[in-house]
Formats: sequence, structure tokens, C-alpha cells
Amino acid sequence: MHILNPTTIMPLPGTCFTRHTTRAIVLDGRKILLLYTARYDDYSLPGGGVDEHESAEQALLRELREETGAENMLSCSEFGRYEEYRAWHKPDYDTIHIISDCYVCEICGQFNQPQMEDYEHANGMKPVWVDIDEAISHNQKTLANSEKQGQSLVRELFLLQQIKEQLV
Repeated sequence: MHILNPTTIMPLPGTCFTRHTTRAIVLDGRKILLLYTARYDDYSLPGGGVDEHESAEQALLRELREETGAENMLSCSEFGRYEEYRAWHKPDYDTIHIISDCYVCEICGQFNQPQMEDYEHANGMKPVWVDIDEAISHNQKTLANSEKQGQSLVRELFLLQQIKEQLV
């Protein structure tokens, strides 16, 4: 898979665990299907962790269903991989290594009600179609001005810029 952030990814000191995730890129012209999170006032790609018994494609479809209500994925193709290390704020590990495999997805049909997890509801997360330039601009402003940025904001901004350059 093509590496999207080719800068050297260096582990942080201490104990670390790896989390494999998938991210869905769903486009309709210049509009992209994103998740808006009110708590952090940002946009992010739908997606999440790959469970032990799942393939990446199975996890991708499950996350799309849960977070956006999309039921029918016609196709998906690899876009690239984004890797990052972050401090982990729980007692079991010092850091987390997140591997985000991104896929361009074509979906069809109507959307059902999303089945968000409790923390996603609590954070005010909802699926939205938004112009990609608007999403990039919004996330740039949030990164520059907000003290309550979600940890994923840098990744999401970078991915949106890559999507715009390569796909839109």
C-alpha cells in the first residue's frame, strides 16, 4: 500500500501497542462523506479499528454502516496508508502506533440511521456531505484556533489535502 505520509515515522519511548484502522473515502464530485464532531468542531473520514476476526474490507463496511448508515458498498480500492505514533493516556501503554489504511469506496442506495457508539453520540458525531475545500478550510481554522482539538485533526487535514490533490 502506498505510504501517504512519507516522513520518517519514529516510535515514541516506552511501551507501545499497534492499532490497525481503515478509513473510507466516499466522493460525489467535490463533495465528500465525512463525520462532523461537535465536541472538536472538526471533520474526519468514516472509519475505525479492524477487529481481530475481520478483514480490512469487512471492517471498512462495518464502520461505514455504523457511522454513516451506508449499507451497500459497490467497490473499494486502496488509496494509501497513514502511520502515526501518539502518546497514550491510559495506564496500560505509553504510546499507540496507529496504522490507517485508506480506501476509495463507491456506495449506492439509501442510508439507514447510523448506529454510533456511545462516545460518538456524546461527542456529537454525525455524517455529512461537505465540499472538500470547505472541510479543509474548516479543519485548518480549527487546528489554528481551538484548544480542544481532537488528536486526529492533523491526520484528517493531511488526508483531506491528499484526497483533493489526487482524486478531486
